[in-house]
Amino acid sequence: MTKVKELSKMIDHSILHPTMTDEDLVRECAIAKKYDVASVCVKPYMVKQAKELLEGTDVFVGCVIGFPAGNSTIDVKVFETDMACRDGAVEIDMVINIGKALQHDWTYIQNEIKRVTIATHNHNAIVKVIFETDYITNSEDIIKLCEICTRVGADYVKTSSGFGFVKGTDGKYDYTGATIQNLILMRQHSGPNVKVKAAGGVRTLDQLIAVKEAGCSRCGATATKAILEDAILRFGDE
Repeated sequence: MTKVKELSKMIDHSILHPTMTDEDLVRECAIAKKYDVASVCVKPYMVKQAKELLEGTDVFVGCVIGFPAGNSTIDVKVFETDMACRDGAVEIDMVINIGKALQHDWTYIQNEIKRVTIATHNHNAIVKVIFETDYITNSEDIIKLCEICTRVGADYVKTSSGFGFVKGTDGKYDYTGATIQNLILMRQHSGPNVKVKAAGGVRTLDQLIAVKEAGCSRCGATATKAILEDAILRFGDE
């Protein structure tokens, strides 16, 4: 496998902004197809169309669940998961109940992740569990979430939704997303069968390489075209 191919197959091409239309989906799926990424990650109502657009390619269709704030009930997240898989999704990116994690209701969190994982695996799909590390900032909490994901058999732990905006003292919202420190922590404290996905703030080739070196197998990105065009220029056929 060439370096460019190796990097392209790390990318989950995100098509998740609330303003994105069906026309945007067509354009972004064409980008995903051209650069042969690992998957597209789409909103639930887009799954069927994305599957049709990517028919005959090696690009998987993924879907977000409880997105972006994670506030849906467990039953609703399980229902969403089942529907997404029936519509053609083979990868599920679920957001945990952030408030429950912050209050250390680990019984609830474990039940939630376990039930969504079971629902996903029932369809032979994989599940990525979004911690939202702009909100879950305590290292001990991140470690606990990694341990829970390992215990219940989740396939990936993931940093962010891409929409975890934090309100500053000036009233403006800011966002960090994946950090190398958190990615290393998540890799260290997840089991050998649990992979790590970086999401949020990875916009350049150097940033993609950095998260790969931190132990990530996948990375969410919207700047896919720019990243991989840079990779083609830098690595060619290596």
